[in-house]
Amino acid sequence: MTTPAVSILLPVRNEERFLPAALASLFRQTFSDWELIAVDDGSTDGTPALLAEAARRDARVRLLRRDPEGLVPALNAGLAACRSSLVARMDGDDVCHPHRLEQQVNHLAAYPDTGLVACGVRHFPRPQLRGGMAAYEAWQNALVDHDSILRNLYVESPFAHPSVLFRREVVERAGGYRQLAWAEDYDLWLRLARAGVRFARLPEVLLFWRDRPERLTRTAATCSLAAFRACKAHHLRQGFLRDAAEVTLWGAGLEGKAWRQALTVEGVRVGRWLEVDQRKIGQTIHGAPVVGIEALRPGDGPVLITVGARGARQQVRAFAAKAGLIEGVDYLCVT
Repeated sequence: MTTPAVSILLPVRNEERFLPAALASLFRQTFSDWELIAVDDGSTDGTPALLAEAARRDARVRLLRRDPEGLVPALNAGLAACRSSLVARMDGDDVCHPHRLEQQVNHLAAYPDTGLVACGVRHFPRPQLRGGMAAYEAWQNALVDHDSILRNLYVESPFAHPSVLFRREVVERAGGYRQLAWAEDYDLWLRLARAGVRFARLPEVLLFWRDRPERLTRTAATCSLAAFRACKAHHLRQGFLRDAAEVTLWGAGLEGKAWRQALTVEGVRVGRWLEVDQRKIGQTIHGAPVVGIEALRPGDGPVLITVGARGARQQVRAFAAKAGLIEGVDYLCVT
């Protein structure tokens, strides 16, 4: 049996409503040398029949039928079944542009030092799209090179999981997907980054990302703000805060205080708070003084920026640059 150039990894459960459109978008790909590893995680609706029919009609479709164990076991089982060295993720409710695989495969061929390439995404249907998701879409799509992706890695997850194509070896070397208290994809991106894997994003919109109330991003406990903070704190402890006993937090509001709790779990205390609000300066919060931002100096120890107001990140970065601080060395933006 000839090894396909790309394995498409599609875990699915009870997606009979949207699965036909997802499959049709794969069959319309201009790049045709692929196999589809469809992992049915215990569906109880018409999903198994749809997948069985697809496999009957097209030998490139391989079906793995499993008891319902959840997304992470399904992903790892599917990854183990992939025969290609390149793996494209796909979900059962999204739609691919016809040129998606062709462009992503060509990019990895042209840049052999890149381990993962994402693409531009567009949420649909648009009429009910909320402001937060629209802003997240625009933020993601603006990160088109390795440096900008790394610079913003701790702000939010930089990739829509079903938009990526990666070299299987880099993911397997990182340990595959992990079942933890936070999102499995974001956990993977952070591990890949720490391992030195290079990222890229094609600016073209090649994945249409379905938004709906029951979407895991909106409903799963692993995708909550608290879970994302815990994930970030865990990985920061392995990297940026590896040797730190304490940290400075820029922002003494609710988000900053939530970050203090997440860091405490990882054994890092808050040594001081930075604030622009004159009413807070001079106070002591959880045993740490609140000082003005003019007290910030290069080499004072790690600083985490927890100010999440719209536009604040750009202002913080401008101030930090003027003060001689280096992003990734002296400070990181985490909101």
